[in-house]
Amino acid sequence: MQAFRKDMLAGVVVGVIAIPLGMGFAIASGVKPEYGIYTTIIAGILISLLGGSRFQIGGPTGAFIPILLGIVMTYGYDNLLIAGILAGIILYLMGLFKLGSLIQYIPHSVTIGFTAGIAVQIFTGQLGNLFGLTGLVKHEDFLSNMKELVIHAGTWNGYSVLTAIICFCVILLVQRFMPKIPGALVGLIGSSIAAALLFPGQVATIGSTFGEIPNTLPSFRLPDLSWKTWVHMLQPALVIAMLGGIESLLSAVVADGMTADRHDSNKELRAQGIANIITPLFGGIPATGAIARTATNIKNGAVSPMSGIIHGIVVLLVLLLCAPYASAIPLAAMAPVLMLVAWNMSERKAFAHLLATRTGDSLVLAITFLLTVLADLTIAVEVGLLMAIILFVKRAGDTFQVAQVLPDPEDEQHKLGPHMVDKDHDCPQIMIYKVNGPLFFGVARMFTTGLDEAIERKPRVVIIRMASAPYMDMTGAKMLKEGLRMLQKQGTKVLISGIQPQPLTILKRSGLYTIIGAGAFFDQTNKAIEEAALLVDEQTCTACSHHAFHECESLSLGLSVGVPSKQASSGS
Repeated sequence: MQAFRKDMLAGVVVGVIAIPLGMGFAIASGVKPEYGIYTTIIAGILISLLGGSRFQIGGPTGAFIPILLGIVMTYGYDNLLIAGILAGIILYLMGLFKLGSLIQYIPHSVTIGFTAGIAVQIFTGQLGNLFGLTGLVKHEDFLSNMKELVIHAGTWNGYSVLTAIICFCVILLVQRFMPKIPGALVGLIGSSIAAALLFPGQVATIGSTFGEIPNTLPSFRLPDLSWKTWVHMLQPALVIAMLGGIESLLSAVVADGMTADRHDSNKELRAQGIANIITPLFGGIPATGAIARTATNIKNGAVSPMSGIIHGIVVLLVLLLCAPYASAIPLAAMAPVLMLVAWNMSERKAFAHLLATRTGDSLVLAITFLLTVLADLTIAVEVGLLMAIILFVKRAGDTFQVAQVLPDPEDEQHKLGPHMVDKDHDCPQIMIYKVNGPLFFGVARMFTTGLDEAIERKPRVVIIRMASAPYMDMTGAKMLKEGLRMLQKQGTKVLISGIQPQPLTILKRSGLYTIIGAGAFFDQTNKAIEEAALLVDEQTCTACSHHAFHECESLSLGLSVGVPSKQASSGS
């Protein structure tokens, strides 16, 4: 019972907060405000009921605004519903095939970049309502919308500006002195009352612009299910699914950090999918996990998904009882609410910090941000990910190294090091190469180049130590095969030590393991050196003064090499 009371309190608080946000997000997305309410009710209940996070609050979010507005302008509201259903199917399939963990591979710089870009679009998109501009024509691209604001700047309405200022001041005062009370709702009510009493009929309201908000439950409607329409809306659906998946799982991660809980990412994606399949059938817009509302839910004591279900019920009751009053809310009063949402979601501190590092990540951040604002989210994420991959390959290439090494007799474990190799201390018959870093397509050519000296000197044995190569792809295996072929062609025996499980699997699948031979693989480098010592020309050893290995002392005296002592050269 105590847990239910906590969930009840949290659910009521979040429900009250969600009402103005749901309407605001819908209006900014180019659809009627009630559609945002319907989304908050249906998707909010389903996501809490079926989701993989105990504290997740679902519904319409600010991140969707530029995407949904673009879809409505290009394809129309009815096709937006189809895109939402398709996105739901995609999200459900992602969860079904356990792809939830893939979201974590999106670089932080890309996420911050497009989040900040979306925030800029939301903020600037409310300037028209804030100033009460008339005659504005909405466009899909940012620069055209900015041009519209400049062209129609002369139509500004002082009453709209005053209404927005009143709402903004009330929100700040409530947040400062009564932080547990929803500032957005108080601001909307206060500014609406002020506008109605002080300058009635002088500012545009939800009712005068979109019509009265019905105080009835949404009706079921089946959209066009033709194959042609579904194919036509697949690309927008993919964008909605991608952004919805990212934001919902980021919200779940935030909830985990606040509660020491662990969410099920695949279950969460399935729940998001079901919610987005069902919600459009009742006129709702796409939904996802809402980070700010989820955090508020936790801060107000939520202990289970019941708080999210209660939040949806609260919004439903408000719709049934108070819808006519909501129609009187001025659009100018909605502007500060959404602007504050944009400000809070902008990740400005993380953006500034990442930009100040002046690294490759800073470039990825800047490009992703600019493309989100000036082009669209799809292009921004695609280019951002491509740049991040290129930078990763370059960094891996910069750290990859193939170096000739020898044991250090002064080291207690006789570790191998390149500093031990010089013209006076080297072995003409045995060469050891240490591979550092993953052997993949970006560095594969560097591997064969690293063996150039061995190919030129033609030693009897080359030992390739791969304990520090955790990964190999098929291109890396091809380069290894190429280097092996060149060495074998000149009569050099190749031994491999310390190979890790993943590269070993690749060698077996590629058939290279069979070509090299099972007897050429050793767990430790010192065992490989023992094997190499049996393959050298002992007459050459007699005339050699380098003594690169512990075994050299016996070989130079013309003695057979037995089992070396524990002081023998190590493969560490």
